[in-house]
Amino acid sequence: MKLLRLKITDPNGFRSLPCGFEHHFCRFRSLQEELAKNNGFAPFVCAGPNGSGKSNLLEVLGAIFYHMECLYLANLPDSFAYDEEQNPEGFQGSKSIPDGFELEYLIKPIDAFKVKGFNSMAQVCINKIPGEAPKWWLLNDEGSKQPTELTLGRTYFRELLPDYVLGYSSGENEILSLPFFKMRFIQFDEYWNALSKQLPYSGYPETRMAYLDSSYSQALLLCNLLFHDEVTLEPFHKNVGIEKLKEFRIILRRRIELTTEQFETFALEDEKSVDAVTQRNNALYSYYDDEEQRERYYLNLLYNFEKTEDSNDKADPILERLKRCATLSYEDDASDSLILDYWVNETTQQAFKENFSNDPLSLFQAFQVLLTLNLYTVSDQLKADLYQSNSHYVSETVPTLASDQRIMRFKFVRFNKTGCDEPLMLKELSDGEHQLLHSLGLCLLFRNTNSLFLLDEPEAHFNPDWRANFISRLRQCFPKNGDHSQEMLITTHTPFLISDSKPDKVLIFKKDQDTRKVSIAHPKYNTLGASINKITMNTFGKRETIGAYAQGLLDDLRNRFYQGDEDGETLINEIHQQLGDSVEKLLLIKAILANKDDDSEENSEEVSP
Repeated sequence: MKLLRLKITDPNGFRSLPCGFEHHFCRFRSLQEELAKNNGFAPFVCAGPNGSGKSNLLEVLGAIFYHMECLYLANLPDSFAYDEEQNPEGFQGSKSIPDGFELEYLIKPIDAFKVKGFNSMAQVCINKIPGEAPKWWLLNDEGSKQPTELTLGRTYFRELLPDYVLGYSSGENEILSLPFFKMRFIQFDEYWNALSKQLPYSGYPETRMAYLDSSYSQALLLCNLLFHDEVTLEPFHKNVGIEKLKEFRIILRRRIELTTEQFETFALEDEKSVDAVTQRNNALYSYYDDEEQRERYYLNLLYNFEKTEDSNDKADPILERLKRCATLSYEDDASDSLILDYWVNETTQQAFKENFSNDPLSLFQAFQVLLTLNLYTVSDQLKADLYQSNSHYVSETVPTLASDQRIMRFKFVRFNKTGCDEPLMLKELSDGEHQLLHSLGLCLLFRNTNSLFLLDEPEAHFNPDWRANFISRLRQCFPKNGDHSQEMLITTHTPFLISDSKPDKVLIFKKDQDTRKVSIAHPKYNTLGASINKITMNTFGKRETIGAYAQGLLDDLRNRFYQGDEDGETLINEIHQQLGDSVEKLLLIKAILANKDDDSEENSEEVSP
């Protein structure tokens, strides 16, 4: 996809983006040149001082696509959708945050469309008027000179959305993560509903929004190292030095105890007894606890992922495929868990490719739904509150499970690393190495999709060398001259990212101190290859090339020089002793020397005959 234009028409705006805010991502001429030359991937770099509104642009795009995704999902939980009596605060297509917007972008067209220009991509516009459901428009219909309003079914509209919307933040950006966080519960409820009502389950989430945080870091790394060759993994090798994957373990806990409330979701209206429910749904069983004088209910939460007697013969459940790839698998009866051990070699990698369609994304989606099952302790009431919440602290209300209470967990993920004699575990890497693996791993995993990437300060923990190389590494992750078009927005305080980008890909954010409104502009100079000093001065208003404390020392020395009470040579020696080399130091020394030369000339004139 390619973003073209965003306008906020909600009277309340969106955070610091006011009503009437409009930004054109691509002008017609530059877009035509970009499509014609097909120069490959290049992200939008969003830069500016702290608090200038950079993250708000990512957040509003995440919020918009969350609303559009929810409109067309077939599997929505009962506690999510609006009901005048039962759920008056539930989701409505006519209400969103922001509640009014226009979003225009290019996307691969569906077969029913005949379009003109833009390399045969559909130019679509989503227009949401406050209080009304969004409307779709096709702006480059081959048979019309005017925009054409689209009236399509749910399946076709979903095809006009990005393949995936992917979020990542190096910090705790709760606003960006909120819509993605809600989607995890929708994914869980999709599976829970299939399990409770004995409906078919696809084995992957219907929702296409994913937020990559620490809970997915091991899954992300495994999928990339198991499937990609050395050439594709070169961005991993160059900086982090990760080489071969050596081993890992997957632990899957089958049995969970249900509350009475949870058990009742499995009962049909005409079922009058526990036996009737458990006989119909083979994933359930119960027994009477004599000591506590009550019925206990248990559920095999992995039932839809296993090969069972009543499974479809053609089905190939996730756990069966994972077992076929394992070096060793066994049952732990005490915890009712399945243990899968993998000693990784070429045969292991080939087994994963054969069982997961030769696609790392297929394996990741399997891990994704299994990891989502770790939300099983969250009550229906808490989920209903989460779906309706706009709180910045919503994730803190969800309980964190002890490792032995989780349905799925990884252990002993070890790999070779350049310069290390023994294999390392993922937890042994530094914060910067984790961030690089997250951001680059996300790109490698979704490299063959038409997706939108929203990365909030992904390079915050990088050293200067990694920052200078980051854009190059990102470009390496995506195929050159491929059939897919990715769009990426990166917020940053790093001049190196700007220096590796053309001006039309750099968005400079400013916030008016009086009105608190945000504006965006492109740099008025050629940023590609520009010096770090020039970028720092123009973008962040920082003219000095040294730290504030050192600048203070230099200012004191300058003041002593201007007061004229000290010998210039003595002052220069003190400057050399106190401060390292810098432009500021050099300018002060030149000024002192120039003054010394002037004094010498005056003295010579006084003594000449």
